[in-house]
Amino acid sequence: MDENPMLVRTALKEWAVLVDAMARGDIIAMVRKGGIREQRAGFSVRHERFVFYPTFFHEKVAELAPRFQNDLAHARRPGEGTVRIAHVAEVVGLWTVTDLERLRAIEGDHGLAWRAVESRFHYRDRPVVEVVAVRVSALSNAVVVPELRRYQGCVSWVALEEGIDVSGATPVLDAASLDERVERIGRALV
Repeated sequence: MDENPMLVRTALKEWAVLVDAMARGDIIAMVRKGGIREQRAGFSVRHERFVFYPTFFHEKVAELAPRFQNDLAHARRPGEGTVRIAHVAEVVGLWTVTDLERLRAIEGDHGLAWRAVESRFHYRDRPVVEVVAVRVSALSNAVVVPELRRYQGCVSWVALEEGIDVSGATPVLDAASLDERVERIGRALV
């Protein structure tokens, strides 16, 4: 645990185009299975609050929901060897989903194409995914950090070398709107 609660060292890697969509409030959820380096345990929510580590690793146009496919070409790429961190997230809903068809009801709440959802659901012959809803807030000042070798690769969570100051971060959605969307996702998935 960080000594200063306003400094966050935990980062979740997510495609930059999807981080941008969450930063606009277009989507509030992620469908996660886990990276190759996470082995059989797969993805788990280890932290209630984290900063987003936007990545271009494994981004594929065909795996994005059609409404975000054009955004991929315009996603903001930082300088070589750096990562731009501009958003903090707080987990506001978490569901383990073992019925693929339930995920159809929340297609507008995450940014993946249906084929990508199916692929993640069936990955490693384990029919399950985690759906994570988050409250996203924009940092007062974006921070550019060096992309250390240990941050690279197919893994979800990264412990940053230095904590990111999240004091003064501004939510991208008002609480009532977010709560309504989270409640709707919950009804669809249980």
